[in-house]
Amino acid sequence: MRCAAALRGICTELNFQLSTVRIEVNKMLELNNITKIFNAGTVDETTLFDNFSFKLDKGEFAAVIGSNGSGKTTLLNLACGTIRPDSGTILFKGEDITKLPEHKRAKTIGRVLQDPRLGTCGNLTILENMALADNKNKPFGLGAGVNKKRMDYYKSLLETCGMGLENRLNVPVGNLSGGQRQAAALIIASMTDIDLLVLDEHTAALDPKSSETLMEITDKVVKEKNLTTLMVTHNLRFAIEYGTRLVMMHEGRCVLDIKGEEKKNAEVDDLLKIFNEISIEMGN
Repeated sequence: MRCAAALRGICTELNFQLSTVRIEVNKMLELNNITKIFNAGTVDETTLFDNFSFKLDKGEFAAVIGSNGSGKTTLLNLACGTIRPDSGTILFKGEDITKLPEHKRAKTIGRVLQDPRLGTCGNLTILENMALADNKNKPFGLGAGVNKKRMDYYKSLLETCGMGLENRLNVPVGNLSGGQRQAAALIIASMTDIDLLVLDEHTAALDPKSSETLMEITDKVVKEKNLTTLMVTHNLRFAIEYGTRLVMMHEGRCVLDIKGEEKKNAEVDDLLKIFNEISIEMGN
């Protein structure tokens, strides 16, 4: 009897531990009790985050919206290691990366920035840019930088864009239109085995038609690769139509966090109403 009771106790404890492990593994990104102060010690000192926490599950596609200065880009910069918090911890797949430098985080985090000129080398061809990305995390050697045996693979990735870029491998990226260059940057950022894709208003600098096309490509890439994605956007419609989760930020806080049916049923007017109510409440 005692042995049976002891075994039941051990099994219960093991089940609890396994459940805890599954919960932790499901968390891709965790920002815990973050404080971030800008211009500390000056008349312009601003505390943006004060005991701020945010979690992103594996496989989620979160769209983050909010006014200028609400903390959207700071959230991305903290995740990517561009800036560090003054206090608090950042966990990535359960590991503490709070002090890990940006270039080391870039091994598993892909990022597309707002400016089409960033994220790719304008003087290099599409092929050369893709070869550089393909060699990320690999040791340097004296061999050729471009492996022509990989060209068919590069072409297959570019075909996803539906822009004919697969037929322009030898064209300098700087000669592409803004939409084409952002599409190429997206493919390049996600072509290696990354765990998190970060999109920092990547459609903002484009014309409406190019923005629509790029979002369609983004959605396709994210779904095909099952990428955990964190996207900041000012386009409320994109935030509703794409992704699995919608977060609204205001003055360093998450004031709205919806997913599932609630997100699907949301309307742009609903978001504007919430934003206006919050702004009035905060005295803005």
